[in-house]
Amino acid sequence: MSIDIDPLREADGITVTDHIENTQFEVYTDRPVDPRPRPESDHYFPVDASVAVETGAIEIPRVAVVETRAGDGTLLTHGDCYTMPDGTYHVGINPAPTKLYLTFDAGFSVSTTDRTTRIDLDTPGIVGLGFRSLHQTPAGTITTPTDPESLMDAVSLLGSALQTTSPERSFPTLRGHPPLIEPGEEFRVPERVEPVDSGVRIVVPPEYRYLYPVVSLAYYFAADVVPGDEPRIEGDGWSYPLEPGFEARTARVLRQSFHMDCLARTEGFYPVDLHERETTDLGLDWGRLYDLPLAERLGEYLEVPFADVEPELPQWTLTTDVRPDPENVEMLPFVAGELSIVRSPETVTPVDEDGGVGVGFLGGADRNPSAATRREIPVGGVASDGAVDPDSGGALGGGEFVRGASAGVTSPRATRGADASTDRGAVPAQTDFVRPEPVDTVEHAWVGDGVPLDANKATLDAYHRRLEAGQVEQSRISVLVVCNDDQMREEGNVADLYGLRDMVQFDIEVRHDLTREEMRETLESDVDFLHYIGHVDDRGMQCADSYLDLTDEDLEIGVSAFLLNACQSYQQGEALVHRGSRGGIVTLSDVANSPATTLGRIIARLMNSGFNLRTALHVAKRELITGHQYIVVGDGGTTVCQSRSGSVSVLDLSEPSTDSWDLDARMLPNGPYGIGSLTGINLSDSTDNHYIPTVINIQEICQHELMDLLNLETVPVFINDGLSWSDEVVID
Repeated sequence: MSIDIDPLREADGITVTDHIENTQFEVYTDRPVDPRPRPESDHYFPVDASVAVETGAIEIPRVAVVETRAGDGTLLTHGDCYTMPDGTYHVGINPAPTKLYLTFDAGFSVSTTDRTTRIDLDTPGIVGLGFRSLHQTPAGTITTPTDPESLMDAVSLLGSALQTTSPERSFPTLRGHPPLIEPGEEFRVPERVEPVDSGVRIVVPPEYRYLYPVVSLAYYFAADVVPGDEPRIEGDGWSYPLEPGFEARTARVLRQSFHMDCLARTEGFYPVDLHERETTDLGLDWGRLYDLPLAERLGEYLEVPFADVEPELPQWTLTTDVRPDPENVEMLPFVAGELSIVRSPETVTPVDEDGGVGVGFLGGADRNPSAATRREIPVGGVASDGAVDPDSGGALGGGEFVRGASAGVTSPRATRGADASTDRGAVPAQTDFVRPEPVDTVEHAWVGDGVPLDANKATLDAYHRRLEAGQVEQSRISVLVVCNDDQMREEGNVADLYGLRDMVQFDIEVRHDLTREEMRETLESDVDFLHYIGHVDDRGMQCADSYLDLTDEDLEIGVSAFLLNACQSYQQGEALVHRGSRGGIVTLSDVANSPATTLGRIIARLMNSGFNLRTALHVAKRELITGHQYIVVGDGGTTVCQSRSGSVSVLDLSEPSTDSWDLDARMLPNGPYGIGSLTGINLSDSTDNHYIPTVINIQEICQHELMDLLNLETVPVFINDGLSWSDEVVID
């Protein structure tokens, strides 16, 4: 059992120890108690451990919201100060170090102080307490040989983290983090990693290129992965082929089954009005499907042709390319935990072999070259009339101030690496750039050798730091803006964009012209986000007196996340992640100063609004074609703070008439508000719930109601394909 419950020795109550999350907290009572085991099924929601005590009050040492349901699970009320009459109740207290549920038969009152939350029963009696680990960290590490057949046994245990096999596992809080995997000579499983018998089997040939793409399915279905010649998914009495088009079919199974679980779960704990259920007309008995065992339910899901479901499926959030190499096995639990679509490309196109479209012009698959759809200049420069200069050959514009050109160039292209010798190119010779195949998802990550264009270079050490970071309890967020070049001080004003938040406190500092030693001290300091503006070349980060090369220096990096808005900053950013950072945004080539300044300001506002690194860069690329010169290195899911609304949103506005607007609100998963979370939009014409990710479409919104919506929170808003912000939009 992952949770231990023991009586307190020096006070009345119990202590609760969660061995997965390594947390311990106390629950107080109004008299000494002797906790006795109680059936876990007594609680409305799934729990890992359950006890009963006799008491007249329950108190926890933190301010929380108390949610009250009737005996049949109907939600009655929630808040921090109210009373309820006699009855049978299921009560949830959130937040707490573990999920905490109570069940009892009595009237009660809820009260809070500035430090505690207390429930007083009208009549003392038996109270059932149920606890479920938040399970954001793995229960343990599986050691395994890395040959494909041995690795199948490890992948078969990823689903041990699931808190339930019901459709509710589509909620992120009921999935849990998969156990870690590490190479070893013998197969060993820690005690707390216990297999789940779901009845689902995934059969694939014992090869990495077949095994890696099914890791998210193995996790979500708690499936046994076994060797076989014909790729397929099996249950009792049914079989679903994964050929032809193995990777595409695997992605379809994940998307379709997850979507249908979100519809079926409305028959369970949360019988909400779900928009996707109303629009997905399949004629299925969702109540019957909800009650089926996982394997039977999945078999019936897959009997529905994908074409019948596809029009209602949201754009999936993340695709991860994992090269079919045994060195990448340790990344599999992280990839599966994100419910990523997984591909395992055996070959990849080097940039110098992709038909001449190399690092000099970093366009993406969804890039529209029309100047009308991008307000900033493309990498190719801008002619006097604002059009792309076809004679630039994809190089930097002749008169544009650049953040990394070579010294000795007599044109006005002063750069962010101004003393570099003329024989230094935009790409260091030792760097192998690759161009992954395009994706249909919002985000794209790459696991393996090479520096990917238009994808997050994901690294194992960064993902491990995600686990070490745990829950952010600090009350203030530190942001440091460093500008090491006087000609770039305009971007230094970006500091004004951080901290524009209610209820979130920021410590923001701006420093100029740091020396090498001062830069070392800065990088070693405990900073949540570093926004660096200056010169970088293959000698390192330029300082007031010399260069600081992070690839050579032995530094203990304290900076959690960063934007290195300088030319050719990839290797310096990679070194930051290797030495202690979680992740950051870096450049792959020279960047012109004007669009780099604009991008820096966009990223600042997005990070301040709770976006993670990958999604922030995705939004910036919609506005700036030069955004394709940037990639994320490390953990692309890194955030500086949480969005005020939980999920993050991007709004698209169009004006079909003079007195109304049409809105597309794209809601994206972020941090604890992962795929499957419920969301909605605060408009009178939209009362349904949606599951994340989604696009909420509302037509003909009056100006007054639209302005009320935009005033709720600062979010990016695209109007006529141009980026603005909700606190700047003027509707008239």
